[in-house]
Amino acid sequence: MKRYLTISVFLTVFVMVFGLSCRQKPSAETETERAEPNAPAQIDTKAVEPKQVAKAAADEVAVTVDGVAITEKEIEAEIKQLPPAYLQQNKERVRQRVLDRMIAMRLIDEKSKAAQITITEEDVRAQVNERVAQQGMSVEEFKKMLQSRGMNYDEWEQQIRWGVKLGKLVEAEFGDQLNITENDANSFYTANIKRFETPEQVRASHILIKPDTTDPNVDPNEAKAKALAKAQDLLKQVKEEGADFAALAKATGGYPSAPKGGDLGFFDKGRMVPAFDKVAFTLKVNEVSDVVQTQFGYHIIKVTDKKEASVKTFEQAKDEIIKTLKRRKQGELSQKYVASLKAQANIVYPPGKKPLPTPPRQ
Repeated sequence: MKRYLTISVFLTVFVMVFGLSCRQKPSAETETERAEPNAPAQIDTKAVEPKQVAKAAADEVAVTVDGVAITEKEIEAEIKQLPPAYLQQNKERVRQRVLDRMIAMRLIDEKSKAAQITITEEDVRAQVNERVAQQGMSVEEFKKMLQSRGMNYDEWEQQIRWGVKLGKLVEAEFGDQLNITENDANSFYTANIKRFETPEQVRASHILIKPDTTDPNVDPNEAKAKALAKAQDLLKQVKEEGADFAALAKATGGYPSAPKGGDLGFFDKGRMVPAFDKVAFTLKVNEVSDVVQTQFGYHIIKVTDKKEASVKTFEQAKDEIIKTLKRRKQGELSQKYVASLKAQANIVYPPGKKPLPTPPRQ
């Protein structure tokens, strides 16, 4: 079944500029190493043990940024922490993205120290709460969602911290350009009115009985018959014996909404598979369906609430529009700002390590 709730990718200014990644962890090398960028050490592989060769390679300088080295070891440590889906891309491209981000972070650090920018825990917490609230989740639910995607909450929070730091720098540099007027917001509202329309929605719970096909020798038709019989028995308990719907859903288990009593939240037409969708939108509030078959099994559906189609007024949407437009402008200015920092910095690659130009998009 399609899920109504979709999770957007993390919308911090920092992520918009640098992409999805994990935080940079300071190491002794980053604080003390001042290698000559144009004279990397030559390794005599015949004179040292394999482990020593590997260590020497890891400690090779990948780039120096205003005289401070970033080593291959640091880059590999960052790459290993990336989500699995991100690592499916071309490794060299991923490496360059990680290195670009690390360079930018060094420059942002230098600039924020020079500008005496301070980041408080209240600044970070406010951004964290806003991002989590946008997903309609509690912090604990958000942490579990990140974990399911191979990410770590602490790493994500560090991204937020970097985003706040960059945001403050951009605001100090381009403050006047970040002003969004009510006229700006009204123009956006008028041009994007469909974004503020909410179609008819229902809130439904369901009990799902799946045919048990764990045994490879089981007859599929027999498994379906058993599942149908169980669903019909549960339906009888609900309709004739007054059994608690949510309690039966929890007891049945085996599907994502079961722990919540089968509650699927609000969804609009087309979000669920056709057979489920059709029945859900014909039921009245508190009405229970007959058994409904889909490719997932046999459902008993109960509609618990309904919302008529509506359009959010400009006054209702204004504050969020202003936030959105400011965030968008902040993202655009952040990209320009980081590019200018790189252009002004002394970024030196050892011979043979300068990245190739990024090919134009097709």
